[in-house]
Amino acid sequence: MTRWLFPLASAFIFLMPAWAQLAPPNEAGVTLGQIHLIAKDVEAQKHFWISMIGGKLVKNGSLELIEFPGVYITISQGDPLGPAAGSVIDHFGFIFQDVPAMMAKWKANHFEIYQVGNPLQGSVHAPEDADLLEFFQDAKQDVPVRMDHFHLFITDVPGIQAWYKNAFGLAPGQRARVARVGWVDCDFVPGGNLSFVDQGKRLAPTKGRGVDHLGFEVRDIDTFVKKLEAQGIKLDTPVHPIPGTKIKSAFLTDPWGTYIEITEGLAP
Repeated sequence: MTRWLFPLASAFIFLMPAWAQLAPPNEAGVTLGQIHLIAKDVEAQKHFWISMIGGKLVKNGSLELIEFPGVYITISQGDPLGPAAGSVIDHFGFIFQDVPAMMAKWKANHFEIYQVGNPLQGSVHAPEDADLLEFFQDAKQDVPVRMDHFHLFITDVPGIQAWYKNAFGLAPGQRARVARVGWVDCDFVPGGNLSFVDQGKRLAPTKGRGVDHLGFEVRDIDTFVKKLEAQGIKLDTPVHPIPGTKIKSAFLTDPWGTYIEITEGLAP
């Protein structure tokens, strides 16, 4: 199993110019695409991710996206079944250039911060407490903020690493922990990584939670979906155009309960 030192954990991102839309795809034609949130108050979420975290509002036709290096955040209005915590996607993580400055901003605006030990690492609660953002620092990166990882709480780490390798061409490996000494098993994808913790039990599926699904952008979605189906992977919804945009989309659920959107044409 490959080990990557933590500063390289999302090394694919360094191939991108600052504020590039998405990282170049891997050999399977896959790159990280989006984080999709469900929120009662969409405007409050937009304010948080733009004004408090540093995203940029962009549009693909009628669809609003909040752009970060390596990923987009999309938000739909609704009443989540529950927060991200308690589901397969427990949280996701961004790396900041200046954590103390960001923490000062969050505290001044009364956002809850949780830290244990490492003063340059912790979590901040978004509005409605529906999703949790882990933060840590890389003072040498050339952008103020960038995507790093999704943290999935699952069973059978070798099994999930192999599944994502076969389905999406992700690269199994390990990254260094941030909060304490040690290593985290993960699969690397251009734009970030999926980090895994074996909980010894199945958690709630992500569909309908605060973090509803993660998304991968692919080259030639029709051909890509045929490859998945040839592996016996069934789609929840077939390839279809998203009205008012240039995007083609399909959905599936991984064997552990993570809802996944596959897109072509996500970037404006």
